[in-house]
Amino acid sequence: MIEFLGEVAAWFGDSANWLGASGILNRLREHIQITVAATAVSMVVAIPPAVWLAHRRIGGTFVVAVVNIARAIPSFAIVVLFLPISIRLGLGIGFWPTFLALLFLAIPPMFTNAYTGVAGVDPDLVEASRGMGMTDPEVLTKVEIPMASPVILAAVRVAAVQVIATATLGALVGWGGLGRFIVDGFAVRDSVVVFAGALLVAGLAIVTEVVLGTVERHVVPATLRSRSEGVESVVA
Repeated sequence: MIEFLGEVAAWFGDSANWLGASGILNRLREHIQITVAATAVSMVVAIPPAVWLAHRRIGGTFVVAVVNIARAIPSFAIVVLFLPISIRLGLGIGFWPTFLALLFLAIPPMFTNAYTGVAGVDPDLVEASRGMGMTDPEVLTKVEIPMASPVILAAVRVAAVQVIATATLGALVGWGGLGRFIVDGFAVRDSVVVFAGALLVAGLAIVTEVVLGTVERHVVPATLRSRSEGVESVVA
């Protein structure tokens, strides 16, 4: 085991593994690129309609149940299913099937938690806000969204970490990213490269968790933070 870890350390210490199109730095850039793109687009697609539907109390359990159907499909199956769709649309292999699959993965937890977060705001508080003369848009933007923000931001954080993990499967459909090390390592039976790739993915996921968690703590008031407790288990 010590010898194996020494080989892993030597692999990381070789500058040739860091540079070039197949190097760590470029693969890390590709992984971050697709993660940021998929997470950002998912936020735009999922959160605004979920917030509006929850504010209007439209759909309820039915809407959330329909959106959550996607969560029952394994991540690998999602990536594979989007490959022929991407080819049929003329988008080819690589980035687009991976990107579409990550969207399909990230949208449900963001939608579900944005909806339940807003819908779960105390009705008495909403009525009191209206009684103070707030307009409907003001109730949404000044009361419901701030109260729901811990749940929404926690869902974004967890979804982003899930996207990082699932993006490794993109290497199976021609995309790069850190998953390339894992797939290529398996192909040549190089356990050092596989282990190094897994370490890189785990490290990126941990850094993302810490960074987004820090942002969440600075954005969400301490008095509201308890609302985000348990969100990790809900969106998993």
